[in-house]
Amino acid sequence: MDTTSLDGFYKETNAGNLIPKGISKEIGHFNVFNTKEVMMRMKEKSVMPYNRRTYYKISLINGRNKAEYADKVIDIEKNALLFATPKVPYHWVPQDDKQGGYFCIFTDDFLTKNKGGVSLDELPIFQPGGYPVFELTEEGSKEILSVFLKMAKELSSDYVYKYDLLRNYVMELIHYGQKLQPASALYPAHTASTRVSSLFIELLERQFPIESPHQRLLLRTAKDYADRLSVHVNHLNKVLKENTGKTTTDVISSRILREAKILLKQTDWNISEIAYCLGFEEVAHFSNFFKKQTSIAPMAFRM
Repeated sequence: MDTTSLDGFYKETNAGNLIPKGISKEIGHFNVFNTKEVMMRMKEKSVMPYNRRTYYKISLINGRNKAEYADKVIDIEKNALLFATPKVPYHWVPQDDKQGGYFCIFTDDFLTKNKGGVSLDELPIFQPGGYPVFELTEEGSKEILSVFLKMAKELSSDYVYKYDLLRNYVMELIHYGQKLQPASALYPAHTASTRVSSLFIELLERQFPIESPHQRLLLRTAKDYADRLSVHVNHLNKVLKENTGKTTTDVISSRILREAKILLKQTDWNISEIAYCLGFEEVAHFSNFFKKQTSIAPMAFRM
């Protein structure tokens, strides 16, 4: 199931008819949802894996849930505010059927289209290694709910400047979260190794497919992935060796090679463009990599 894009999200949640008309063209993308209604529409309700690389998400969570990150597991007993960035993978696992709340999704463009707009990656709440889940009191939950209800009402209005107002609501939630203390994190030892491996593979796959000669891999080295997962590179190597029998570099190289073969066979891009997309600074570096892995040159493979 493709959930790496906004289109994939709408297909997954059966919410295709709820896309705000024209919203993704001039001003970036924004939408708000009732969690219970979305879960009722979804075909697969038990686990909602986070593998969306194109948008951000802020959720008011009402119900027992578990958020699993590479370096921590956060249990949510009742009410919480969760901030999700496409740069940090996690798994969200509902613990029962009694789920409620709201969430909004938006692209970076939505906040930066207006003059002087903030860059989301500069905000502490969206930094890798942080604690993006915040426990809420009943009073806090009602306060956050009121913001989401105003979002939903404004989104369906005809007010000319409604998207400016919606940006303000998003920033209100962000600043609210940044002032809160994080929820306590637990570290179940028996699942930590598997979790790190799973989230690494998810983060790796998020870099693909390469769909344009102007697209480029953002993460290329073992350290790149370790930093994004907030674990030491030696620890990442250790758990991958235990779970896959391969080093981090081996797994990354294997996936890059697979994509290289696809691009060589299924596109008309020249070798220089393919090398660039896959993160190689020089065509010679790509050719040497490909030949070392396959014993033949890229051009020979393409023929």
